[in-house]
Amino acid sequence: MAIFFVADTHVGHPFVISEKAARPRPFASIQEHDETLVALWNAVVRPEDTVWHLGDFAHKCSEQYALKIFRRLNGRKLLIRGNHDGVSERLPWAEPVRDVARIHVPDPAGGTVGIWLSHYAHRVWDHSHRGDIHLYGHSHGSLPGTAASTDVGVDCWGYAPVTLERIRERLAENALAEAERTGGAS
Repeated sequence: MAIFFVADTHVGHPFVISEKAARPRPFASIQEHDETLVALWNAVVRPEDTVWHLGDFAHKCSEQYALKIFRRLNGRKLLIRGNHDGVSERLPWAEPVRDVARIHVPDPAGGTVGIWLSHYAHRVWDHSHRGDIHLYGHSHGSLPGTAASTDVGVDCWGYAPVTLERIRERLAENALAEAERTGGAS
């Protein structure tokens, strides 16, 4: 059983493919968008896996449509509430919807890692000073990650949920970029 993280799928939300969006997604229609998200999700997530969705699952669509897409997605799904989750909150998530969560998961490097989950990016979070990392959405890739936090929105990960192993690789890349920006790297 694997654990995945994702945010900002925006199922049924035509604005995300509109030229008016700050970062329009490259789909000809919202139906193509949603079908692509389902296919990419199910290509990596198995039915026995767990997926933490960090907000904005569906927006500007009917509950019936959101439920139809939701039921097609593999995995045990949990939701951290985003700013566009009115319809999404009524879907049959595996546990009650939360605003934030602090979880512990197996670390690919060994042991466990604490993770602060929120739809929104934080500068500090519970146990950040003790090595916990922070995963967020909302920014659609517009906010640079750090050595300890990163955006798990679909815009940042090829429109699919992502594992902690890949997130750790991104955090290492973020650390190098931070060092270069501050003159700490040679």
